[in-house]
Amino acid sequence: MRTMVNGVRLALLAVGMGMLLAACGQEAPEQQASAEQQEAPPRPIAVMEAARQDLPLDKSYPSLLRSDDEVTLVARVTGFLEQRHFEPGQLVEKGQQLYSIEPDLYQATVNQREADLQSARAELARAQRDAERFERLLSQNSVSRQEYDQARAELAVAQARVAQAQAALQSAEIDLGYTEVSAPVAGMIGLSRINVGNLVNAGTELATITPLEPLEVRFQLPQRDAFELRRQINDGLTISDIPARLTVPGLYGNDDSQLEGRLDFLGSRVDESTSTVQANATFANPGATVLPGQFVRVSIEGLKRFDVFTVPEIAVTQGLMGPQVFVLDEESKARARSVTLGEIAGPWQIIREGLESGDRVVVGDPAGLQPGTSIDPQPFEEGAEEIVEEVEQEQAQEQTEEQVQIREAMQEQAVDGPSAPAAEEEGENTP
Repeated sequence: MRTMVNGVRLALLAVGMGMLLAACGQEAPEQQASAEQQEAPPRPIAVMEAARQDLPLDKSYPSLLRSDDEVTLVARVTGFLEQRHFEPGQLVEKGQQLYSIEPDLYQATVNQREADLQSARAELARAQRDAERFERLLSQNSVSRQEYDQARAELAVAQARVAQAQAALQSAEIDLGYTEVSAPVAGMIGLSRINVGNLVNAGTELATITPLEPLEVRFQLPQRDAFELRRQINDGLTISDIPARLTVPGLYGNDDSQLEGRLDFLGSRVDESTSTVQANATFANPGATVLPGQFVRVSIEGLKRFDVFTVPEIAVTQGLMGPQVFVLDEESKARARSVTLGEIAGPWQIIREGLESGDRVVVGDPAGLQPGTSIDPQPFEEGAEEIVEEVEQEQAQEQTEEQVQIREAMQEQAVDGPSAPAAEEEGENTP
């Protein structure tokens, strides 16, 4: 009986020791992980203090090039088109003669109107002498008052006929001037729409002259951009001081050509249908590099966002609740903070909500960063562009190293031949 009791005690003692060892085995990894976490040194990373600032934006707007001084030549008289004094597509100067529309016919009309004027002036001279003679005779009581009044009336009619003849002559001279069509502006003239020898009527379109320098674009600014730009103008900046840059996609192969210009108009009302404000910019076009009608993008330099929080774009990561950044608590440990994003300005990201002045934001490479990680804050001396370039270079180097390792592994496999299982399978399949 005593032997059985001792056996039971030994069994219970063995079970208890086993449970104790199992419990120790479960707690040991957790304690070890906690100890390792406590012993991990703080991670050095760049940190900046959140503060509101004015940030210049780099925004562009689509538009079409246009020539503000483009002119369509229209015939002002009726007649046969006798001559064309230009070649289509050439550059013409202001005042250069372009078409002749039957000038002889209108020259004859001018000659006739001149003769009518001379006749009217002769009649006026006669009426003037009669009126003077009747005035002397009236003072001598040699003619009646009625005869004197008749002479004065004929003088007035003669004067009116002279004025009428002068007006008719002036009209004929104007029509004669319209028979020689000249360029009202300098520019490139297009194809002639009427061939020589055809009859043209007043109002017939002849050709179009397009000045190629300067050119302009009319585009629509979102109302917020227009308000911010208006704010800068109200602070003392004039519209003509605001530089603009014109980008023509794919003008020379895959490169984008750029022209420099100036903003010269900003609308004073918001379009109700599009919530935009109209703007206009003018660009010099030396050498006729671009042409009206081309699709372009207009960038307004100096457009700003006022009093906003910004962080380098690389500092923003994607969390479970959406975009987030890491901020440091009082113990310099990283804590995830959900934020609402605004616009991107180059390497900078505007933060609309989620940050407060004085927050210490992690702006270095956040790869591998977890909430609760101890941080050794480093001064943010580099710009956002430098940080982005460094991260891109590191990623490119890592990708290159991975590609090299894969290539070496493939080369080793090719030298060593097929693997052992494959060789065995080949042996089994060999008759």
